[in-house]
Amino acid sequence: MNGQSPNSANGGITPLQQMVASCSGAILTSLLVTPLDVVKIRLQAQKSPFPKGKCFVYCNGLMDHICVCENGNSKVWYKAPSHFSGTLDAFVKIIRHEGIKSLWSGLPPTLVMAVPATVIYFTCYDQLCAALRLRMGDYAQEAPLVAGAVARVGSATVISPLELIRTKVQSQKQSYRELTACIRSAVETEGWRSLWRGLGPTLFRDVPFSAMYWYNYEKGKSWLCEQNNTREPTFTITFLSGAVSGSIASIVTLPFDVVKTRRQVELGELQAKNLSSEVSTSTFSVMSRIVAQDGVGGLFAGFLPRLIKVAPACAIMISTYEFGKAFFRKHNQERMLGPLQTSST
Repeated sequence: MNGQSPNSANGGITPLQQMVASCSGAILTSLLVTPLDVVKIRLQAQKSPFPKGKCFVYCNGLMDHICVCENGNSKVWYKAPSHFSGTLDAFVKIIRHEGIKSLWSGLPPTLVMAVPATVIYFTCYDQLCAALRLRMGDYAQEAPLVAGAVARVGSATVISPLELIRTKVQSQKQSYRELTACIRSAVETEGWRSLWRGLGPTLFRDVPFSAMYWYNYEKGKSWLCEQNNTREPTFTITFLSGAVSGSIASIVTLPFDVVKTRRQVELGELQAKNLSSEVSTSTFSVMSRIVAQDGVGGLFAGFLPRLIKVAPACAIMISTYEFGKAFFRKHNQERMLGPLQTSST
């Protein structure tokens, strides 16, 4: 038996096929969600124009990116050629005046970083969950919770240095050719740990989100399958389960999302101005500052926009991923049945 044979513990598909399925889901999610966030940023810029050196957060449904304004409203990301009366009007006018490609202005950083990170995350989750279900015995139902948390720690740890370096390169207007020098300089001055600066707030938000998301997703999927008397979840079942579980997880972890965004923006603006931070940027110090300035409600700022973005992103990603796995599972079964049918005749 060769190394590419499907493993029954992993649902009859290989790790490589899991990676292809998750990559397809990540690309589709990026293509569908990116225009929504580009329009949101343009509407924000219309209400309060971004000055030079100002940072804003762009989220493509897979991960956050910090962008720095270089020349006021000159870039396609946040220039406003005409007044937008709403979201639909913004879509129409952007396409009419700038072409449909401008709706995907933020796609390159997604393809460079978010897609590989998502592939690592989903593949690790499936592999870990399958292994834990075999070993946890009576507690096998909790396997998605543990696997989701561990997979997120792994993917966030791998991608954190790249995210930090990318933000520095962007804010300080360096080219990607200077990446090596940037890494060497950071390591020499602040040590290897500096490459993982900001990992703490990311884990505070993403690990609980991931644990709750996968646990609720698997529970919801099983319940909907029982209600519909089916063993295999349909596209609709996975879509609904992903949307609901993503919504629940995003609401619970919203305070940490607010802290992480505030911290990223502050660091990005300091880097753009070549200043060092004199204020503590730890998770709880930023949280304390937000409460002092805006009250407890400040920790739940952006509740509706986050929910509107996360729910469809989670639904699209997981339903596409499950569809891809089902496709490969059927392909593998047909390939295995072919020789058996031939030998029986």
